[in-house]
Amino acid sequence: MSVYVGIDVHRKRSQIAVVNHGGAVQVNRNVPNGVKTVLSVIGDLPIGAPVAFEAAYGWGWLVELLEDYGFEPHLVHPLRCKAIASARLKNDKVDAATLAQLLRADLLPEAWIAPLDVRQQRALLRHRCQLVRLRTLLRNRVHAVLADHGCDRPGGYFTAPGRAWLEGLDLPDASRRVVEDLLVLMDALKEPIDVLDRQLLAQARGDPRIRVLTQLPGVGTLTALVIVAEVGDITRFPSARKLTAWAGLTPTVRGSDLTVRHGHISKQGSDWLRWILCEAAQTAKRSPEFAAAYQRLAHRRGKKIATTAIARRLLARAYHLLRAVQDQCGQPGVR
Repeated sequence: MSVYVGIDVHRKRSQIAVVNHGGAVQVNRNVPNGVKTVLSVIGDLPIGAPVAFEAAYGWGWLVELLEDYGFEPHLVHPLRCKAIASARLKNDKVDAATLAQLLRADLLPEAWIAPLDVRQQRALLRHRCQLVRLRTLLRNRVHAVLADHGCDRPGGYFTAPGRAWLEGLDLPDASRRVVEDLLVLMDALKEPIDVLDRQLLAQARGDPRIRVLTQLPGVGTLTALVIVAEVGDITRFPSARKLTAWAGLTPTVRGSDLTVRHGHISKQGSDWLRWILCEAAQTAKRSPEFAAAYQRLAHRRGKKIATTAIARRLLARAYHLLRAVQDQCGQPGVR
């Protein structure tokens, strides 16, 4: 008899529902997260049994568990699962059973499950970006302390001459302590950032996808690595428009009868991909390829909307370059 499993995943515990081919609920149990506890509910089910769960916080361990024990994981797009979001009675038991029933009826709005190597690459790149953001936060704090005392210099604060200038400043004891502590933290971040940079640049060497993406204005090696890791398998997108919509860079549309309204970008999809493309667009908008289009849009809609439009065009260009590489290599990710 065919069975279908729905799991409502939470940080510490999960609700697991099992329904049979006829839709009858056989099991609906709440268990702590872990290999033994989850297998105590579904371990005796047939190999290859489909399991549905939402793309909630911390779902990676569950995918690895299901794949290791021969189950068929189905990742559900949470914003599109309206049967759960709009239910009058909503609790963990109902959510898990609804996932199993939607899976049985083949009505699940599924999301792509990135392979383990892609997830690991994303984790490294996101970790590096977070460390750089933390360093920027510390630098801004130093600027704020010095501005409070009216101190400034034409050059940077964190070069060798800038550090010497900082040491020679006559600051009150508390402000001096704050600046010195911030500099110590910045120095501590330098080593892991440098190690990550060397590792990531070594991984990028010889990858044709990185080589073609760096031809785009504003796209360096690390930016190209983020684009490749966040997009994943480029063949899952039939067109550049589908990719830009998935990345949340296209305007929302609300239409009824003859009235059509275009709103802000949807901001769905990967936050990291949108962020890195908008960073690249800050440089690309000054290049000969995009400068004229940027100026026209900035004049009509403003600089922020124009920069987002350039980011969308960059991603569309990246799509065609990645598809060309994939067509040449035969398989996504082949070097």
